[in-house]
Amino acid sequence: MLEAMNRNEITEQIVAARLAKGISWQELADAIKRPVVWTTSALLGQQPIPAELGEVLVEMLGLDAAVVPVLAAVPMRGGLPTAIPTDPTIYRLYEAVSVYGGAIKELIHEQFGDGIMSAINFSVDFDRKAHPKGDRVVITFDGKFLAYEWDSAAEAADAG
Repeated sequence: MLEAMNRNEITEQIVAARLAKGISWQELADAIKRPVVWTTSALLGQQPIPAELGEVLVEMLGLDAAVVPVLAAVPMRGGLPTAIPTDPTIYRLYEAVSVYGGAIKELIHEQFGDGIMSAINFSVDFDRKAHPKGDRVVITFDGKFLAYEWDSAAEAADAG
């Protein structure tokens, strides 16, 4: 019987097993027919993995089947070890959002109206693009626009 482990310990096992077995994130994603970014995020603890998919992944990685229910549980999402990320790759993404976030927000409001891009009804794609001055990283965020909706009945009740 497997001793109770927390999600972080399971994530460490996943990463170690993947490296030891020489399995790519793409191979894991292909095995469960899910996008590679979602699969990687899920295996790193940011998405719940349906039990039937968890079973396939756990078998591929040679992990104890007792981790499947933990993988299927709704995780604590987000959160980085520090307020400003220190890992260079994550920091550059943070920097890009810091530099371009205001402009993107303005363009969303101008072109869609008062609202936000959902990170719940959302997908992300990752690609590599050849370029003469060095290959490019292409990241596409695809989130549903959610308009702010003000409930006038609630507003009237608050005023009365």
